[in-house]
Amino acid sequence: MEHISKRFPGVLASDDISISVGEGEVLALVGENGAGKTTLMNILMGLYQQDEGRILINDEEVHFKGPEDAFKAGLGMVHQTYMLVHNMTVTENIALGYKKAWKGIHLDMKKVRDKVVEVSEHYGLAVNPDAYIWQLSVGEQQKVELVKTLCLGARFLILDEPTSALTPQEVDELIVLLHRMTSELSIIFISHKLQEVKALSNKVTILRHGKVVFSGNTDDYSSEEIAAKMTGHEIILPKNNEKNENGETVLSIKDIVVKSDMDTAALDHLSLDIKAGEIVGLAGVSGNGQRELAEVINGLRKCESGSISFFGNEIQNKNAEDIIRHGMGYIPEERNTEGIVPGFSIKENFILKDSTSAPFAHSSIMNGKAIDENAESLIRKFDVRCPGINTAAGSLSGGNIQKVILAREIERKPKFLVAVYPTRGLDMGAVEFIHQKLLEIRKSGVGILLISEELDEIMDLSDRIAVIYKGSIQRVLDKAEATRENLGILMAGVKL
Repeated sequence: MEHISKRFPGVLASDDISISVGEGEVLALVGENGAGKTTLMNILMGLYQQDEGRILINDEEVHFKGPEDAFKAGLGMVHQTYMLVHNMTVTENIALGYKKAWKGIHLDMKKVRDKVVEVSEHYGLAVNPDAYIWQLSVGEQQKVELVKTLCLGARFLILDEPTSALTPQEVDELIVLLHRMTSELSIIFISHKLQEVKALSNKVTILRHGKVVFSGNTDDYSSEEIAAKMTGHEIILPKNNEKNENGETVLSIKDIVVKSDMDTAALDHLSLDIKAGEIVGLAGVSGNGQRELAEVINGLRKCESGSISFFGNEIQNKNAEDIIRHGMGYIPEERNTEGIVPGFSIKENFILKDSTSAPFAHSSIMNGKAIDENAESLIRKFDVRCPGINTAAGSLSGGNIQKVILAREIERKPKFLVAVYPTRGLDMGAVEFIHQKLLEIRKSGVGILLISEELDEIMDLSDRIAVIYKGSIQRVLDKAEATRENLGILMAGVKL
């Protein structure tokens, strides 16, 4: 890609960018949230047209009018925001782009299903070809995206945060797989996880504010040096070294049974207590009930039996509004569908839970000045990269959408916070900031349930770590006894 520039209203998203990838090479594209990485790749895939510059494949200039042209040229992209139709099955989603299964006007669904099974088994990406997308966890949907791209026969892979929803074991497997695949294809790999950048890529290019600020060989630089070049300052992730003061139990979950969307038992007589001023990390492989636990606590899923006590009030099967009123904060797993209203402005998304109360409203009349001032303050405080407070939240990069949600939930001063993958898709500088914020609110006496598949994040921040397996808590460990080895064993379903 040579001298690529792309402008949107109020934003120069790509500013004279040039990158190159050789045969069998892996280029890591890194940068802070909103630096322009995804925009550049959307131009390469024909989703956007560049205003200036040109794209060459094997020294021949190409013009992609849309993604289908890119597919024909052998390019495939796994997007950060999944491009899947939720009310279709895995096989039906892949059939949408799988031209080889068409015979005239007839679609051979058996051929598509066989291809899905073949690819998923070959690469160890276990997916159920007959499951509906809405029934799958985020991690499972990520696997579907990978299988879909591989089914379409990509020879040049673009991976936008491909590991953000995978467990540590799955990440290791994916990196081994991608290394193997470089014998026959080239890869552009967008990631904020610098240990993965180091493990996988040959070259690294860093973007900042839509410009290339650095390019070099990955092996020549440490993760810390790459992080510093990316953010402009040294990154030091904070750790929870404070003693747990053993406050009162504020959330007590007793023996709850909850069904999944597929009508199976997602939570099987699960019990867990969390005290004021402590962070309890929930570790587990994706799909073991984490999503259902977060939803049942927040009134978004029915509890079949058992009880959830919140500051002495039973909240199981209460509606979400009641639970919010009791002081619950919630950072959901699905940021685009549950965390924001994409078509609403940033300033409107900041007040979603408080739009009828002071200072944002009085007697059902909205206070525009207070709403604007609140938005401008939070954008500054949480470093949300956007053209302005009236920008539609859905047009932001994934990391900046996450910052909008975090800003809203933390600034509401909740009595308790359920944080599901709070740093997914965030750059290292933003991760450092969010970890500081979580430790600050813990210090103020707020209890936090931290659900994450980043073991380092859980071990750095938690006072205690609960391991979930097949909908039950295997064991709760104090941070002093929680090692990666112990957690990995428990996550695999083996009792210690």
